[in-house]
Amino acid sequence: MDVPFDYGEAFSRNIGWVTKDEQALLRSKRIAIAGLGGVGGIHLLTLARLGIGAFTIADFDHFELANFNRQAGAMVSTLGHPKVQTLARMALDINPEINLRIYSEGITHENVREFLRGADLFVDGMDLFSFDARQSLYAACAELGIPATNAGPLGMSAALMNFLPGGMTFEEYYGWGDKPDEEKALRLLVGHAPARLHFGYLVDPTAVNLSQRRGPSTAMACQLCAGMVATEALKILLKRGKVLAAPWGIQFDAYRNRLVRTWRPGGNRNPIQRLILMVARRRLAKMARNEFS
Repeated sequence: MDVPFDYGEAFSRNIGWVTKDEQALLRSKRIAIAGLGGVGGIHLLTLARLGIGAFTIADFDHFELANFNRQAGAMVSTLGHPKVQTLARMALDINPEINLRIYSEGITHENVREFLRGADLFVDGMDLFSFDARQSLYAACAELGIPATNAGPLGMSAALMNFLPGGMTFEEYYGWGDKPDEEKALRLLVGHAPARLHFGYLVDPTAVNLSQRRGPSTAMACQLCAGMVATEALKILLKRGKVLAAPWGIQFDAYRNRLVRTWRPGGNRNPIQRLILMVARRRLAKMARNEFS
């Protein structure tokens, strides 16, 4: 069936929730997405269906079997294929007019500013352990005045955090500095979801091992993240609707049917957060002892 692509018709069902003028504005925007795995891939496809007209995407990884439980581009036909090229093809299959800039080497200290060039929004799709790239990207966003959004998939929930120009920065909230990688991972997990709605139903704690960079995941959480991020993107890019930014956060847990707004002034320096971090360190140490005993 040879039907010519028409942007207006393809995204006409968005009209009503956005105006025609707003849809045209979304078409003019560029979103930079770093990481195209569990959340990053579905972010790209969801935002493409929103009608965003331009993307800058980065990922150096290839699909493997362990990605099948959650990643949008992970299929038998794509095993061993570069994630960035696979997701680029999928996005262009939704909207062949998308303007794409591709960074197949991922994010480095040298290309951070070039990666963010022209971006109206940065979307964090990196995995938990992308410490250097994440730190560099958020620092550059703060310096360049680019809003950033990140929804972390935790259990069967999504925890959302925004960092807006002139507001609290990533570093001010999480307090990474030059701390060891395992401490950075812990601070990201605890700081990103202070409500900890997902904690009560982890049935096998041994599946979590930060020192080995290993943890469980679900497709449900990734899908929830994509819906939340695309909604935040719409509000930020169209400048309408209330956008909560750090130290405010949101977590919705589908398993527990709960939605919580969190507020942690000072981020991980907040006394409540410091206590949670202390308890979390003790639990991880205990789990490590049990695993190797």
